[in-house]
This record gives sequence, structure tokens and C-alpha cells, in this order.
Amino acid sequence: MKKGRIVLLIILWIGFYHNGYAQDWANMNRFKKQNMELGLPKAGEHRVVFMGNSITEGWPKHDPEYFANPSYINRGIGGQTTPQMLLRFRADVIDLRPEVVLILAGTNDIAGNTGPMTLEEIRDNIISMAELAKVHQISVIICSVLPAYDYAWRPGLEPNIKIPELNAMLKDYTERNNVIYLDYFSAMADDRNGLPKELAEDGVHPTNAGYAIMKELAEQAIASAMRP
Repeated sequence: MKKGRIVLLIILWIGFYHNGYAQDWANMNRFKKQNMELGLPKAGEHRVVFMGNSITEGWPKHDPEYFANPSYINRGIGGQTTPQMLLRFRADVIDLRPEVVLILAGTNDIAGNTGPMTLEEIRDNIISMAELAKVHQISVIICSVLPAYDYAWRPGLEPNIKIPELNAMLKDYTERNNVIYLDYFSAMADDRNGLPKELAEDGVHPTNAGYAIMKELAEQAIASAMRP
């Protein structure tokens, strides 16, 4: 009898967990309070939003000084894919009225975190975010997807082949639409189209050295986007 109750409790917990996840699939509530407290930019403030997944989310832990800048707003959520980011783009980017947004997304889509996605679908979701930003006079920086030779949690998906293909699509869009392309990939990839261990111990998430490269490139791109 006791064992039956434990099994029932586990089943109920799983049901509640999945129901909650389904109700907030894009994690819209993650930054809801912070966004309300942040409010609109102050006069003369040059606000920048970093939109992304765990690579963006983890950046402040490796370089807290960089994100000590109150105008640099980190809106990364670990594990997210481009359809999830697109759903929360208004709340976590547009409504904050930044001057610039950096969009770093796509690797979790290739990993299939929220189901199968074609490279074209990933590209189109990123383009949709860029177009929404441009309509609201926000300068857009589309970041290349970082290199990854393989995913430890989903091996055999050949991201070392798919990521360069996706990056080529993104670069083509930026060149045809007057959007800044931030090429992390070329600065960080090894000869296998992966991340070397000194830049990412797990092959996906950057180390301090990896984020240092990203910081330098990001600052150059932000400076370009800020120019009249």
C-alpha cells in the first residue's frame, strides 16, 4: 500500500511538472519581475540586450565585471530554442527599449531540444526576431552559432557540419539586409569545427578564455551598432 502511494505521488508530481512547463513553454515568467523593475532606459542610457540560451545566460558568471554595466541586460535562458526566444522577444527585448540587441541562438535547435528543426526554420526564427527589432528601431546584431563538434546530451547530430551551414545562411541574410553579423565561429573553431578544450571544457559552453574572445568581438559589434 505504501509503495502504491509513493508511485501515485511520483505520477502526480510528473503531471504537475509537465503541465506547468506546457503552460509557460517559452519561460515568459523568468524575467517578468526583473523587466518590471528595470523599467525604461534613463535619458542618455545606451541599453543593450543580450538574447540567447545557456551560453548567454552563463556569461555573467565567468565575467561579472562585464555585466556590472547596468545598461547591459542579459536575457539568456539555458536550453532554449529559437521558437521559445521568438515568443518572449517582445517582453524580454522590445519592451525594454534597448538601442541594440545581440541575438545568439540556434545550437539547441540543432540539438533538437524542443523537437526536430530544419536549418531553414532556425534561420527564419532568428530573422523574425531581427525584423521585430528593426520595426522598433532597435539595431540588430546577429551572432554566429558557436562551434560544436558534438553534443554530449544528444550525440551523433553532426553540429560540426550543420552549424557552419546555418551560419552561412545567417551571414547571407545580414549582408542583404544591412544587419551586423558577429562572427564568433571563425575566431573560436578548431580544425574539426568544434570548440577546443581551452575555450569550452564540455565542447559547448565557453570557459573564461572563450568568453574573453566573445567579449572583444561583441564590444566591436556594439560600437558599430551604436554609430549614427
